[in-house]
Amino acid sequence: MLAPSGPAAAGQVSLWHHYLGAIRSRAAPRVQDYQRAENVLLTVLERVHALDARFVVDYSRDLEAFQFALRSSDGPLRVEVPLRVDAEALLIEEPGPAEPGGGPPTCRLGVPREGAGLERWTSDDVFSACAEDGAGCRGHIEPGKVLRVLRDLLVAAIVHCKHHSLIAPGSLSAASLREEPLCLTLLVSSGWRTVRFSLVPVVRRRQRLPALEGAQLTPGFPAGSVARIIGHGVDLVPASTQLWRTSTDYLLTRLLAALGALQGHRLDSLSVLDRVNHESWRDGGRRAGLTFSHLKTVLLWACVLFPAPEDWAELQGAVYRLLVVLLSCLATRNLPHFLHPELNLLQDGGLDLNAVYQRVEAFASQPEASLRIHATHLGRSPPPRIGGGVKALLQLPASDPAYWATAYFDVLLDKFQVFNIQDKDRISAMQSIFRKTKTLGGEES
Repeated sequence: MLAPSGPAAAGQVSLWHHYLGAIRSRAAPRVQDYQRAENVLLTVLERVHALDARFVVDYSRDLEAFQFALRSSDGPLRVEVPLRVDAEALLIEEPGPAEPGGGPPTCRLGVPREGAGLERWTSDDVFSACAEDGAGCRGHIEPGKVLRVLRDLLVAAIVHCKHHSLIAPGSLSAASLREEPLCLTLLVSSGWRTVRFSLVPVVRRRQRLPALEGAQLTPGFPAGSVARIIGHGVDLVPASTQLWRTSTDYLLTRLLAALGALQGHRLDSLSVLDRVNHESWRDGGRRAGLTFSHLKTVLLWACVLFPAPEDWAELQGAVYRLLVVLLSCLATRNLPHFLHPELNLLQDGGLDLNAVYQRVEAFASQPEASLRIHATHLGRSPPPRIGGGVKALLQLPASDPAYWATAYFDVLLDKFQVFNIQDKDRISAMQSIFRKTKTLGGEES
């Protein structure tokens, strides 16, 4: 993990950039594959809208293409299907306060007894009437019913599009449509690649998000970008068959895209780690492990922690900034959601966090073993550059999160020559933020 010096340094830098160059060379073909698959999906969704105008086609999918190009993994791509309903006219009924660390607040969407324009949403296929005559609303729009209607519409739309040759033969089959608990999964063939879409019905709603309004999140992002993103509002998506919850996925993707306007290797560092995670830590996707969403959150926190342009000027240093934040989160078993810091993204994920920590630490110690495009790219890797003392420091938190106190972090940073002295204060600031969140056991971190 120590920065190399002398003649080896130039070779090390070229290795990192060679690896990044290989990732970039695949970005354009990936975007083309995505766009072809997206065109098929949009054709089907246009037919869904023609069959039932309550479902709207969202053509602003440029952020998904951008995010798909950053990734090496081929996990499901979320596609939101907006509902044509005035959310301001609905009654937002919160069943009760959210449990600490239990997820975003949930609610029910009630249709008021008075008011026009909501008749389409009181039909039995999406609506459940209230049993009490004195209730303040006629009943509720249930996400479980909405998903079933959308599933039937998709099947009918796919059959229609294939029958009328609106989509290429073999690009899509109704048999690939699967009903998941909170979404619908659809496989679309795009050349030699199959793209997996997760379709989610959403209710667009303007709602304040206090975490985004905090000044502590703005220094690491382009001027004015956070304020503009706030104006979009927060969507509601299914949380169960009867409840809806707030979703910040679109906001997080927009924040990620805003980083692309800055000079440096912020997004490059995410692409590098995502490929290493997919190919090495997850053995080509055959092993459970971190997701792109986890790594995206690590980058967003790292940008708050390291806001200066010089922090991201050099590729290796940029990657190691993400690694230190990631190691901290794995050691404390707590990766706070970027916009809801009280939520732990490592909770209930079914991951062996100790095993994941060891893989990340091994990469930090000897990255050459994973920075290979193919088996013949490099010869034998040089020995690990972490001495026994530094390696011991890295391994301590895996068994005792208390070691990730600020003082411990200061000692660790003294060993990492890819950092500068000002980073200590930023690490302390991050630890201050993380100490306010909950760990897996419900205790303060």
